[in-house]
Amino acid sequence: MKVELFVPCFVDQLYPETAFNTLRLLEKSGCKVEYNSKQTCCGQPAYNAGYWDEAKEIGTKFLNDFSENTYVVAPSASCVGMVKGGFNDLFTNTIVHNKCRTLQSNIWELSDFLVNVAKKDYFGAELEGKAVYHDSCSALRECKIKDEPRQLLSKVHGLEMLEMEDTDMCCGFGGTFAVKFDAISSAMAEQKVNHALAQNADYIISTDLSCLLHLQGYIDKNNLPIKTMHIADVLCNGWLESTEY
Repeated sequence: MKVELFVPCFVDQLYPETAFNTLRLLEKSGCKVEYNSKQTCCGQPAYNAGYWDEAKEIGTKFLNDFSENTYVVAPSASCVGMVKGGFNDLFTNTIVHNKCRTLQSNIWELSDFLVNVAKKDYFGAELEGKAVYHDSCSALRECKIKDEPRQLLSKVHGLEMLEMEDTDMCCGFGGTFAVKFDAISSAMAEQKVNHALAQNADYIISTDLSCLLHLQGYIDKNNLPIKTMHIADVLCNGWLESTEY
């Protein structure tokens, strides 16, 4: 099947290897992947900050960058949630209403797509250690994703998955929330990391690099013996290291 890859702007700038790993996973699932190099942002930062006119302008570009009749897959439940939910506020009863609705039905977060569309949950990945999975707010509440990442991670050789306390609680990032309410945001990150450490976990894994960026910042600041990993990076660990794109 043909898939269009959506790489969120912050993934492109800060975590390009996760984007390449997303491509590798889709290709290993039998997908023919297309990438529009003109794509930029879904408009979520402006939308969350209340700049809806600017978000609508960026969102319009997003609608033009992707086709209506092809699966669109992204390694970010946050951005997928923006398209599925936030675009309702921006484009309902506009001239692009129908195009928006069609694209909303075709866009998928990576783990959701692999399990429920590609019907593939084993990739021969290997990762030694213990890990906890962090349910991001966007994945759990906006995209209704809970079991799919756990199903994928349960098939990783050498990885022991554990459930931490309050796994579905926010990590404290929340986009501009982390800037406007930094003390609260940091305290929430501390709580999340402490719950992971209580399980003697080596890794915190999630679908969302925005959450992991926030948590890794707290971990690095306090020199804690734990590491964050995006699920795409975990599922490619132990294979394809020599593949170049």
